[in-house]
Amino acid sequence: MIIVIIAGGSGTRLWPLSTNSYPKHLLKITNENSLLQNTYSRAKLLADDIYVISEASHAHHVQEQLPELSLERIIVEPGRRGTASCVIAALVRIKDSHPADEPVVFMHADHHIRDTVGFVESLQLAGEVSKEHQRIVLLGLVPTHPATGFGYIQRGEHANGGQIFDVVNFKEKPDKTTAQKYLDSGTYLWNMGYFVAPLSVFEASLQEHAPHLWKNYQKLLEAEHLQSHDEQYLSFESEPIDTALIEKVPNLLVAPGSFDWMDVGSYHDMHTVNEQDERGNTVQGNALVDEVSNSYVRNDTDVPVGVIGLDNVAVVVTAEGIVVTNKNYAQNVGAIAKQVQKDQ
Repeated sequence: MIIVIIAGGSGTRLWPLSTNSYPKHLLKITNENSLLQNTYSRAKLLADDIYVISEASHAHHVQEQLPELSLERIIVEPGRRGTASCVIAALVRIKDSHPADEPVVFMHADHHIRDTVGFVESLQLAGEVSKEHQRIVLLGLVPTHPATGFGYIQRGEHANGGQIFDVVNFKEKPDKTTAQKYLDSGTYLWNMGYFVAPLSVFEASLQEHAPHLWKNYQKLLEAEHLQSHDEQYLSFESEPIDTALIEKVPNLLVAPGSFDWMDVGSYHDMHTVNEQDERGNTVQGNALVDEVSNSYVRNDTDVPVGVIGLDNVAVVVTAEGIVVTNKNYAQNVGAIAKQVQKDQ
């Protein structure tokens, strides 16, 4: 099995902790290791062949955080061009040095997972089935509540003895009522964005269902060892792999996972995954709180910060900026971050 860790996003909803040059997968959020380091540790439980694809502005930080990973295993994007381009760039590198029938797993660097045993078991099964049936297998998560922040995979009939299901459809992030219906039906899974298949299956799928990506793949193969590689890559349209390829493939399978998982995408999530005191507060760094409850307070500067008389807030202070938000509106931080980046 070959693992590709996609480590390219900017994580604007966690500004000012997460920035373009130091995005959220590089941050220490739940323990002494970064999200990327934790993801790499999980990947090592699955395989020895691990690649990380990272955008040029922070690739050197990936090298610093993963010193045991050889430089040829770090694939550098010259600029962000979406996960579709990330995937084909990784396939080009893999084609150079691995058998075409070996399963390739794509996973994200910025997810929080504690149940590594369940995670490994689910992906091992997905890899075995993908090779046996020569199909792309997705990893979906059994929902535990009517989440509105995730996309959903509608599963169909059992395949492979009941552990794997056919994929019927994909659903975008629903409203609360629709999410509750999905949960009650028992036939929907959270879409984690993880998928696995042998290189040969990915190539066949690109050629048949995403001819523009197949063309880009061929261009990168031809330019892999030439100076024109970066120029070709930067000419590609930025698009997600989900809509560019995955959702166009008609015979997908999905392996349900029941382990804990979170895409740490907001300060509400940050608060959830960290330890809290008796008043429900997480306080990190040079910060003092008084009559504060159910809040996340983090100060990464030397200047002291005080928070008084507030409930259900996130207060984050770094050298890059300051954000104060009601946690119910934590998703809106991304819009503020984009405006800051635009003005800089």
